[in-house]
Amino acid sequence: MLKHLTIKNYALIESLEADFHHGFSVITGETGAGKSIILGALGLILGQRADLQSLMDKNEKCIVEGFFNIDHLELKSFFDENSLDYDPSQAILRREILPSGKSRAFINDTPVNLNLLKELAEKLVDIHSQNRVTSLQDEGFQLAALDNYAGLGVELQSYREVYDTVKSLKHNLGALVSKEAEAAREQDFYRFQLEELETARLVAGEQEQTEEELKLLTHAEEIKTRLHNAAEILDREHGLIDMIQELMHEVKPVRSYYSDIETVYNTIESSLFELKEASLDLGRVGEKLDVDPERVIQLNERLNTIYHLQHKHRTDSVDGLLKVKDEYAGKIAAYSSLNEQIEHLKNQISELESELQQRAELISAKRHSSSSEFESEIIKLIEGLGMPLARFSVNILPINELTPDGLDHVSFLFNANKGGELQELARVASGGELSRLLLAIKSVNTSRNLISTIIFDEIDSGVSGEVAGKMGNIMQIMARTMQVISITHIPQIAARGAHHYVVYKETGDEQTKTYIRQILREERIVEIAKMLSDTTVTVPALETAKELLKN
Repeated sequence: MLKHLTIKNYALIESLEADFHHGFSVITGETGAGKSIILGALGLILGQRADLQSLMDKNEKCIVEGFFNIDHLELKSFFDENSLDYDPSQAILRREILPSGKSRAFINDTPVNLNLLKELAEKLVDIHSQNRVTSLQDEGFQLAALDNYAGLGVELQSYREVYDTVKSLKHNLGALVSKEAEAAREQDFYRFQLEELETARLVAGEQEQTEEELKLLTHAEEIKTRLHNAAEILDREHGLIDMIQELMHEVKPVRSYYSDIETVYNTIESSLFELKEASLDLGRVGEKLDVDPERVIQLNERLNTIYHLQHKHRTDSVDGLLKVKDEYAGKIAAYSSLNEQIEHLKNQISELESELQQRAELISAKRHSSSSEFESEIIKLIEGLGMPLARFSVNILPINELTPDGLDHVSFLFNANKGGELQELARVASGGELSRLLLAIKSVNTSRNLISTIIFDEIDSGVSGEVAGKMGNIMQIMARTMQVISITHIPQIAARGAHHYVVYKETGDEQTKTYIRQILREERIVEIAKMLSDTTVTVPALETAKELLKN
């Protein structure tokens, strides 16, 4: 329930505050006084888009703040899910429009995005204005009205969650099928490349080993010749070993009478032993190294294969080629995996579609079972609203495919005249008839809806007299269980309100400003008399106003 509304710097409103009450409230005022301005400001905290042009003072920010009683609404989960401070008795919605054009939204002083503000507002207030009466002609509105009456909120939410899941899975399936088709075109190429790399039997590190061996074999003849010459230098007559032995022979006698030479002698002797070992090693190494032209050819061929593959796949190592080979193997495996994924998705979609079908059939059954009672309640109400001969019917036709709303096409058929053919509302209902029909639908749905406030903005257009009074009666009945606020030009409806507010303008030296205030008994008589009079309030109009209020 809306308890308090504050508006600052909006259109013709400099500053305005109003307290509202439970039950039936009416708002009246002369045309152009600013009733629509107040409703527009209220719309800001209900999530409507902001307009910088609506600022009264373009240098100051606009603030609209609404205090709502949420005692009887089950909203704790909403606040918890969105990390908002929860007060079980009250929710404060605020909207600010800055001079820069930016807009800010708050719930209980916590900044939120506009969609979240709107989501909460839709749980608190239902606004129906004169220009929205035509929404009754929209089949989406008609379906929602029947579903609300049938109490299908939970079932539809669950159904749509599964529907959205199926829709997402089908999108994924389409992407996988496209990916599979593309991969299928490339499989022959991948297999050829992989086969070529596998045939090469590449081994990590082999390129370096092969290049080293080839370099050795390429210079084998030269190596053997030089090793042989080196051995000759050591072992031939008067060679290096003989010369070292002669050196030792000369130095050895000196040791007996010159001890300092012992170290030098040992060094020479050690050198002799190492040179003899070196001579043996030169022989062994030379014998082990063979000149093998066929092996050279093999090594060259192997390296050419490696170099060719490296150039082809734009890498400079065998490790790089092995990585490329793994990538091709992975793509081929992924193609097989795609088939498995596609089959899995198809099975999953099929199972969910079966579930959807069952859910849709249950929803459809509930619609059919509720439609007769819905029709009866609507007919009873519109008969009392000056259409005693009117007929109203809910037409439910099957649809061959699953939609976000199930398997039904719902439309309201109507005719206000005896014997007239039932047709769609857009073809046969006048503006006044639509207003009465909308009120009837809202009336039968309010007891089934958790929303705590409904605002009617001149939906009584096109009606007057006794019918207007009956519309007011229906609003009074609705107000027993919820807050009903009606913006009206009709005195019969204004008189039915338990609380009466007047919107008025005052013009100062520089500008005109809009205000609102609650009026009581004597002022109400005058206000309703104004609504009954052309220009000057007459005595008969005052007496009629008293009678309306008395009744």
